[in-house]
Amino acid sequence: MNPSFEPDYRRRAAVVLCRRTPFGRVRGVHAAIEAHQLLAAVLPAAQRDAGLAAADIDDVIVGNATGGGGNVARLAALTAGLPNAVPGLTVDRQCSSGLDAIVLACRLVESGAGDWFLAGGVESCSTAPLRAHRLTSLPGAPDFYSRAQFAPEEQGDPDAGEAAENVAAAFGVGREQQDRYALSSYARTAAAHDAMAAEIVPVGGCGADETSRRTMSAALMARFPPAFRTAGSVTAGNSCADADGAVVTVVTTVDHARAAGFGTILEFRGSAVSGGPPALFGTAGAFAVRKLLDGLRLSSDDINTWEYNEAFAAQVLASALLIGVAPENLNLHGGALAYGHPYGASGAMLVANLLRQASQRKDDGGWSVAAVSAAGGVGTAAAFRPVSLR
Repeated sequence: MNPSFEPDYRRRAAVVLCRRTPFGRVRGVHAAIEAHQLLAAVLPAAQRDAGLAAADIDDVIVGNATGGGGNVARLAALTAGLPNAVPGLTVDRQCSSGLDAIVLACRLVESGAGDWFLAGGVESCSTAPLRAHRLTSLPGAPDFYSRAQFAPEEQGDPDAGEAAENVAAAFGVGREQQDRYALSSYARTAAAHDAMAAEIVPVGGCGADETSRRTMSAALMARFPPAFRTAGSVTAGNSCADADGAVVTVVTTVDHARAAGFGTILEFRGSAVSGGPPALFGTAGAFAVRKLLDGLRLSSDDINTWEYNEAFAAQVLASALLIGVAPENLNLHGGALAYGHPYGASGAMLVANLLRQASQRKDDGGWSVAAVSAAGGVGTAAAFRPVSLR
């Protein structure tokens, strides 16, 4: 029996506004800016533009994947000058962290645990700390490693690029398909540039994404060699670039949003998490989508607007097959293949994309779904309904 994921509360939660930093290349424009500083640049702008008093913020909930521990949400809130009474919570489910942070804020609103939340994600790949185990053979000496372990070796714990090659092989997604999808993402991101620009808070004199791939062409794309396997199909052209950036949304009740004069909002209608094979972790978001749709008693045909994180073209195309949606119906404003992948913030960026598209339509437009696959084979999906309050 499938449980229902649609809440039965009198308090409906909604995402009402989004602000973000420009996305920067690794060791690019944000090379010297730490994660909490990126986030601190955006929090006051989201609060101000929402017409919200700082004292009314119940919590700051933020996803982060490569930090050194501690609580980046609390540190950023204090750095931004928010009152000491605003606590701060940091969430880590790797690439789905930003979406999980927004879902948690929505669930807290529904439960009556608060009325106004700043929720999203942040990543500074450029300043992420070096990590090391303690060597047992030489007590106290460090054994540095590039990433954490996400699954037992016997189940497969590949790096992201190897996992993308696994997905491409398992689902028969060829190089030509991947390149074609990536070029579409670049074009759609470029077309949405002006609309995205309205959400950006300049940081350190930078007011635009550094990660855009506007000059990419089919001829140039075809020249990229395989990046992870000699005879592979995954290249730098059909893979995302790691990025530095922060995304913050404002989450409240539908009633508060109406009273505050917001226009188009995303009413939260449910979420689901699921696991999948760790060696094919790029498809885990698809399993979460299927679980979500079953719980809401919907089919993929009922969804008007889709956002699926674009770490690799191969994983998006394979996930589209699993969900039963045409790839051209995903990510209408482009995605991480073009603007980059700040891990902990990318899930929040998907929600920003949904809100922007709903605002452009200015109508009550059916169902919207955002989904992310994360390392270790876990996925998160969330459903919203655009609502016009004017």
